[in-house]
Amino acid sequence: MLDTLDAPTVRTWSRLALTALGQAREEIDALNVYPVPDGDTGTNLYLTVESAAAAVESCFAEHPEGPGLGAAMAAMARGALIGARGNSGVILAQLLRGMAEVLARGGDPVLLRQALQRAAEAAYQAVAEPVEGTLLTVAAEAARAAARAAGGLAETADTAYRAARTALMHTPEQLDVLAEAGVVDAGGRGLVAVLGALADAVAGQTPMGPVALRQGLGGPTPAETGQPDGCEGHRRPAGPGHPAFEVVYLLDAPDEALRLLRTRLAALGDSLVVGGGDGLWNVHVHVDDAGAAVEAGVEAGRPHRIRITHFAEAAARAGERTRAEPEGRAVLSVVSGTGLAELCEQAGSAVLLADPDRPPASTELAEAVRRCAAREVVLLLNDPELRAAAGAAADQLREEGVRIAVLPTRSPVQGLAALAVHESARRFDEDVVAMTSAAGATRCAELAVAEGESWTMAGVCQAGDVLGLIDGDVAVIGTGLAETGAVVLSRMLAAGGELVTLVLGEGVPAGLADQLVALARRQRPEVDTLVFHGGQEAAPLLIGVE
Repeated sequence: MLDTLDAPTVRTWSRLALTALGQAREEIDALNVYPVPDGDTGTNLYLTVESAAAAVESCFAEHPEGPGLGAAMAAMARGALIGARGNSGVILAQLLRGMAEVLARGGDPVLLRQALQRAAEAAYQAVAEPVEGTLLTVAAEAARAAARAAGGLAETADTAYRAARTALMHTPEQLDVLAEAGVVDAGGRGLVAVLGALADAVAGQTPMGPVALRQGLGGPTPAETGQPDGCEGHRRPAGPGHPAFEVVYLLDAPDEALRLLRTRLAALGDSLVVGGGDGLWNVHVHVDDAGAAVEAGVEAGRPHRIRITHFAEAAARAGERTRAEPEGRAVLSVVSGTGLAELCEQAGSAVLLADPDRPPASTELAEAVRRCAAREVVLLLNDPELRAAAGAAADQLREEGVRIAVLPTRSPVQGLAALAVHESARRFDEDVVAMTSAAGATRCAELAVAEGESWTMAGVCQAGDVLGLIDGDVAVIGTGLAETGAVVLSRMLAAGGELVTLVLGEGVPAGLADQLVALARRQRPEVDTLVFHGGQEAAPLLIGVE
């Protein structure tokens, strides 16, 4: 248990927060009825934290010896500010900035309590017209409870998280629009996920740990409240009295220019949030005159990364996407080995070659889909860790009129099985069903080399042990590739099968495949076996049994 917050824990926090928001993204989108019911708060918060987590990773890459706590927190806050989406994203970025200001002095329990208090203050200062029953209230209640905590770091973080949960459940009592919809505040729900991730990180959980993230609220689900499930990336138009446009931009401007800017933007519209500092600001406002909002930024400094969304047009695009006539179909496969990339291309798929040490972010996935230049796209992830990023990317693309289906294939062998039955001449839905069925009928396994001592479902492994994972879980711990691969394949064939696919990783000798092919023939003479050289680095061997 930590006594003092440090940079590695901030790194873990950013990763866990991204995972937590990825798991809750669709739920939060469905809760989004305030300030504008556009169903994107969960996606916006996910993209904000995705940018924050990427900035933390870059900070560690720039400091091989390891950055200090202050540098890691500053990177997290700046990354969130640069990538902030929507008013909740800007507020969250300002919360992180407030924490970073205090944690630059250290990470003991007293400073963490002060950091949470400063975070709440900074968030209120960023919002032109603070409203209770929102993310602001949840942040304030978490800070007040933490201030009363008398224990160490873990107790402080856990107290803040539990107070945030309680405050969230009371938000419908403070905001009539939430009570009428029968939901809690969407932004507050996202903050609960972020604070739960902080409590988990301080308690020692890792991004790959077996303990479930602290997300459960014990309240009504979106389905129970009658809200949309968020799966289609819906956007509901602003109601009567709401401004027509959302305007967001980054602004390079001196601090003294911000007072006049806030005054001008407040007169133009509502939902005004300005976060940042030290010359860089993130500006968010809902207005009827988008040009005037941008002009105000030009007079204050240099606006860039300008995004203007017309709520009604966005809603219309969302409604039209299922009626649009197909203009070509593509399949995009995400793989990490050059051999696998060639296999997928030969099967008719476009390829996004991923860095094995840095999974692609939602923006990279979205850009790869755009490069396909197709109205209909089937996305084969081939990695369960990409589901959240792909979901966020898919929501953006659907708003652009792309009809996209994300197949959460766990392994490239499932992706290859799906590609084998792909037929562009079929109707889109029929093609997706056929590919999904083929992937689902393929059990997958892989070998990996343990980097250190760790607890697994098969026992304790040591650095250098060969792990055999079946359908994502460690099932075998061995000392060699051939020995472990044979045990894994035997277990998989015991349940039957018609086709075995072996994909060799970078530098793995062909002799390993020969041994496994012979084993398959002895155990199941009727089974066909295919061997490919995938070139992937992380897994010496991939196994698929259809």
